[in-house]
Formats: sequence, C-alpha cells, structure tokens
Amino acid sequence: MAMKDYSDEFKADAVALYESTPGAIYKSIAADLGVNRATLREWVLRDRERRGVTAAAAKPGAQPREAVPSADPDERVRQLEARVAELEASERKLATERDILRKAAKYFAGDCVLNTKESWL
Repeated sequence: MAMKDYSDEFKADAVALYESTPGAIYKSIAADLGVNRATLREWVLRDRERRGVTAAAAKPGAQPREAVPSADPDERVRQLEARVAELEASERKLATERDILRKAAKYFAGDCVLNTKESWL
C-alpha cells in the first residue's frame, strides 16, 4: 500500500478540527477526513508536543448543561457564559470543517481538470 503525503496545511487543519471538536474521537474525525486513525493521532500528539501541551489539558471534557435554569442570577450568568463558550467552540469547528471542505473541493476540482486535459491528449 502506498504512503500518502499530506501537506502541512492539511495536517494543521486536521489537528485544529480534532482539537476544536468537543468529545471528538480520532476514529470519527479521521474517517471524515479520509485518513488513518493512527495517522491523525500522531499529528495531534506531535502538535501538542510542539506546543508543550499535556494530553490532560489539551481537550477538557464537555461540561454537561443543566436542564433547569437557576434562580440565582450569578449562577444563571455562569450558565449562559458556558453556553456561549460551547456555541463559540461549535462555530469554530464548523468554520474549520467548511474551510477543509473548500480546500478539498478546490483540490479535487483541479485534479478533475488535469485528468480531463490528459484524456484529450
């Protein structure tokens, strides 16, 4: 089986997607991107090592939301701030996914044009 050579930009995007996805697992993100799970894990670990981040501090677990709003105004503000942070993380994840898909579309569109030109020769 041939080894694929991924660009540094693709690797950075894949790591950013994994890191910005609350509760993500290597298997699901790797499947979405079409890479091997172990390959994605290696990229993430290398990036964390480069940044000096420990595995425990890298992806804190998602905080469960309370279903019943609190009567205490300070607690309600904390809940709303947590919700805003969660939504901002989700927005970053979606933006990263969108950017990856745009880059992939451009890449494959260019590949299709090249293949079409080659077939005319």
